[in-house]
Amino acid sequence: MRDLILDAADRLLGRYGYQKMTMDDLAREAGVSKRTLYLHFEGKEALALASIDRVVERLLERLRAIREGEGAPPDRLLKMLLVRVLFRFDSVRDYYQSLDDLFAALRPAYLARRDAYFEVEARLFAELLQEGSPLGAFDFDDAFLTAHALLLATNALLPYSLSVQELGQREEIEAKASRIVALLLDGVQARPSS
Repeated sequence: MRDLILDAADRLLGRYGYQKMTMDDLAREAGVSKRTLYLHFEGKEALALASIDRVVERLLERLRAIREGEGAPPDRLLKMLLVRVLFRFDSVRDYYQSLDDLFAALRPAYLARRDAYFEVEARLFAELLQEGSPLGAFDFDDAFLTAHALLLATNALLPYSLSVQELGQREEIEAKASRIVALLLDGVQARPSS
């Protein structure tokens, strides 16, 4: 039921935006009573935050799968960084016109959550860096601080940092992300000893 409601909320965010979406609209879209909505969510803010949480949970699943997957650590690191940016971009693509509205309304609650999201992401990246270090793939002083730096360097390409016009151009974001990720990867890869 929760996913059904969140799916309906995503559709309405795309159609109306956060400010114009009402719980009545949501109940109709989900085909449930308002009472059912309130059994699962305290209100519109809690629902919108749960929608963001769901995007992050799905992203973390993808990042874990890449981290644990096949391939050399540098290749997996590159893929994880690109997926980190593009997955979020694709997840909000249907309602990118209303993102400013959404983040403005949820800013304090979202910022607290965002820090927790990034901590989990940093741990995943740090684990991959630590895996690649003994293999001679990476050179860094502190895996967790390096992971944080990698995340900070790509944050400028996440949806809440982009204008509506930038969010509308996936190919441009992918090209920018690829260039940034290549530079980042070059910065952490170990150099052969001479």
